[in-house]
Amino acid sequence: MAGSVRGITAVVGFADRDAKGRAYNAAGIAAGGRALGVYRKMHLPNYGSSTRSGISGAAGSRWCSPSGRLEWESPCARTYGCAGGPVARLAKEGASLLLNISASPYHAGKWEERRELLAGHARRTGLPVAYCNLVGGQDELVFDGGSMVLSPDGKVIARAAMFSEELLLCDLGGPSGGGPVAPVLPLEEEIFRALVLGTRDYVGKNRFPGAIIGLSGGIDSSLVAVVAAEALGPSGVMGVTLSSPYTSRESVEDAHALAGNLGIRCLDLSIDDAFGALQRTLAPTFAGRAQDATEENLQARIRGTILMALSNKFGEVVLTTGNKSEMSVGYATLYGDMAGGFAVIKDVFKTMVYRVSRWYNESRGRDVIPDRVLEKPPSAELAPGQKDSDSLPEYEILDPILKMYVEEDCSVPEMVAAGHPESLVRRVVSMVDRSEYKRRQAPPGVKITPRALGKDRRCRSPTGRTGDYFR
Repeated sequence: MAGSVRGITAVVGFADRDAKGRAYNAAGIAAGGRALGVYRKMHLPNYGSSTRSGISGAAGSRWCSPSGRLEWESPCARTYGCAGGPVARLAKEGASLLLNISASPYHAGKWEERRELLAGHARRTGLPVAYCNLVGGQDELVFDGGSMVLSPDGKVIARAAMFSEELLLCDLGGPSGGGPVAPVLPLEEEIFRALVLGTRDYVGKNRFPGAIIGLSGGIDSSLVAVVAAEALGPSGVMGVTLSSPYTSRESVEDAHALAGNLGIRCLDLSIDDAFGALQRTLAPTFAGRAQDATEENLQARIRGTILMALSNKFGEVVLTTGNKSEMSVGYATLYGDMAGGFAVIKDVFKTMVYRVSRWYNESRGRDVIPDRVLEKPPSAELAPGQKDSDSLPEYEILDPILKMYVEEDCSVPEMVAAGHPESLVRRVVSMVDRSEYKRRQAPPGVKITPRALGKDRRCRSPTGRTGDYFR
């Protein structure tokens, strides 16, 4: 690559090896058709996504060795420091620009954390900082771009767009220097675009021809369908209504209205006959026992079977529709609504699902997601007159407790001190802990928050030490 660089100086990340075969996360500097220097990363991350396989994991301590010293093959390369390494030393040795090439995975609002960190480097060293971040999805991770250049006083003088590749040009040569500054996104738009990018790259990189979604007429499947249509185009999405004896006429109407607004295919398949046949098969064994969650889960599993059959026949991936609130407390059915290849909103709390959906309608200037979907009480419609609130606290009450417990690792006393009733807190904590076995079997989904369910979740043991998933 260095041999083809003419007229510019290029800094390129690559995987390096030494004579002993040890791998390094490295950056090379090239100009004039030759390599000027190689920097091997000294401080490797060892937390969260950096412990995984994939792009971010490959850059961390799971796969790479830390460099014990800073070595440059050419004095010219010292002009360009690295903000991730010994910044103060580089500044003293004459660096005129700090560069940070990064694969920093997204979570909501993270760009502000990066800006503050880079601004601190700029102010401490009196040097401009150029930060270049990866764009794209890799399984659960989304790399959101948002590359930026900061002046020596820590001000952003150029910023690229988030969630799309872009060439950002910035002039550092004079008092009027700078470049374009992309606008800051509202939080709901930021999350939506992360979901779209993560879904598009997961489906595309795994070479699925499209996606299949069970459309219930509820808010979760509606948002997943909107994300899929934006990510794959309407022709790449098929919705399926899977009505049961308990499915309301309004839900089917809303599913069709959504599909029509998005321009996606919509297939109607009833589960009535399959549900009746299985009930008859089980009737002798279940004699004398009242109907309960067994019959509800049976409906969900019939739907999962049909969706996976469509996936097998046509090759399209099934996108599951469970949100973070449901997955946290186990309000989901193994091999039922959890069946599928990618869980688009598994890291989005229910209250945020509503916020993102309302933002989307407002941004399009019309009710793409039917207004009735946004206004009716959420229900799985697996029993007569069923509502989510029959089994769970209202989501406006549940989600703040889940955020404290799952994302912030707060203890019961801490949550009670924050104003949540102790009996409710203990009930929620119990539901979360008992549902770990379900989450272990869930498909991957886009990481939106600082701590997603699954691999991100590290819990404190009774001794206060960090454990592995269990409390």
